[in-house]
Amino acid sequence: MQGSLDKVDIGILVLYSCVLIVMGVYYKRKCRTAEQFMVADRSIPAWAAGLAVMSAYTSSISYIATPGMAYDSNWHPMIFALCIFPVAWLVCKYAVPYYRKTRLISVYSFLEERLGAWGRVYAALSFLLYMMGRVAVILYLVSLLLSTFVTWNIGGLILIIGLVTIVYTLLGGMEAVIWTDVMQSVIMIAGILFCAVILSCRVFSGPEPLIAAAVEHSKFSFGSLKPSLNNAQGLLSNRTILVMIIFGVTENLRNLLADQNYVQKYCSVPTEYQAKRSIWIAMLIYIPLTAVFLYIGTTLFAFYGQGSELVNVPGMLNAEGKVIGDKVFPYFIATELPAGLKGLIIAAIVAAAMSTVDSALNCSATVLLLDFYKRYFNPKVGERGSMAFLRLATIVWGVLGTGLGLVMIRAESALNVWWQISGIFGGGMLGLFILSLLKVRLRLWQGLVSVGASIAVISWGSFMRDSFLNKFNLQIKESWKWAECNLDVVIIGAAGTAALMTVACLFGLTNRKQETPG
Repeated sequence: MQGSLDKVDIGILVLYSCVLIVMGVYYKRKCRTAEQFMVADRSIPAWAAGLAVMSAYTSSISYIATPGMAYDSNWHPMIFALCIFPVAWLVCKYAVPYYRKTRLISVYSFLEERLGAWGRVYAALSFLLYMMGRVAVILYLVSLLLSTFVTWNIGGLILIIGLVTIVYTLLGGMEAVIWTDVMQSVIMIAGILFCAVILSCRVFSGPEPLIAAAVEHSKFSFGSLKPSLNNAQGLLSNRTILVMIIFGVTENLRNLLADQNYVQKYCSVPTEYQAKRSIWIAMLIYIPLTAVFLYIGTTLFAFYGQGSELVNVPGMLNAEGKVIGDKVFPYFIATELPAGLKGLIIAAIVAAAMSTVDSALNCSATVLLLDFYKRYFNPKVGERGSMAFLRLATIVWGVLGTGLGLVMIRAESALNVWWQISGIFGGGMLGLFILSLLKVRLRLWQGLVSVGASIAVISWGSFMRDSFLNKFNLQIKESWKWAECNLDVVIIGAAGTAALMTVACLFGLTNRKQETPG
């Protein structure tokens, strides 16, 4: 699968790259303290922070993987987006006022106040691993797109983009991150809407519209109505609405309540009201945008004759002879869009990826400084030392994320892999925040046992299944079939959250009874 870029497309990409670098250099001059690097002195307007939060939700994961998911299966990711409404209300009602009142920068300091140092360390470490996985998936997806237009392999592109992004991130702090997010968000939205219009003209025209094929194959379905949490075969089309509701509520709650990447952005505004407003701006853009991404995947299925026109395209099929959904939209961009627009959309996707990655690296560096280095190793570190550490941490975490991105090359569905990563590393973290809000008191050993229960359940759900063991030419013995996990992989994190909260609440009730005078 090989497309090409015209001179005008290359010019747009070069110009866009230069604009990003100039913005980074400009904001580097204003980034002189650690607080400016982390929260931009809390001077960002609500609308800009909202676009930045929305950008963190979308990035190249939505641009490539969400249409790929709709092409492979149906509209079940829309359930995830719709679950944002109740979650955003809860976060604005209960979490944002506290975060703003305490003027926190690291959201995990909240856990230390309520649970103790162990809660802060565990959640911060989970976040860092989670961000590494996010960086890897994003770098893989944007490299997958670029490999459509250049002769280099995906591995080389991942290394180059990872290196460029690490260097760019060092130029500016959170202010540079947010304003580049604003710029790329506008271009991204315009580009994706234009693609949707072009595809609509193609699939709805003629006496026998192509879109009819998508309807016949239930491509607009939100998933199965069965009251089941299982998906032993791992088929995306078998994913139930109940599974997506559980995943949508827990994952969106983790994003807005317990994820430094989101909290740090809406805490960079001046007031509590503006923080709440930025969240709603982000969500009210993200939800319809998700529908557009899914619509593009569905119309691509119809446009390419349910995949029959793609079987002879080199590199488009997996080992089982099926079309790889993540590669369909890049192929459409490469072969169907006119010069100029092609370059603009590719620039938007690349910028979205780089902007999201630099945000992830910025937040990871913040957590490493505040939750580990300054908390345990050098509490008296000055501004100069803090800035040096923030930049060093950015480099280290960028290198690790880039290395993991190389591993992603073997993934068949990037969005599915991303959902698994986010569930595994985010499950226990969300449980700790809910316990903190409920003011459940735990002793150190009780907290460690609760976290251990969560890790045990997540490990069981991740590894005790044939779909995982088959990758290593292994399988579960017949005598151990009773212990096999058949839960849908995307709710493994939710199962870990439930395990942690169940054990912790039992400990909390025991502690309360012991404290009550008899």
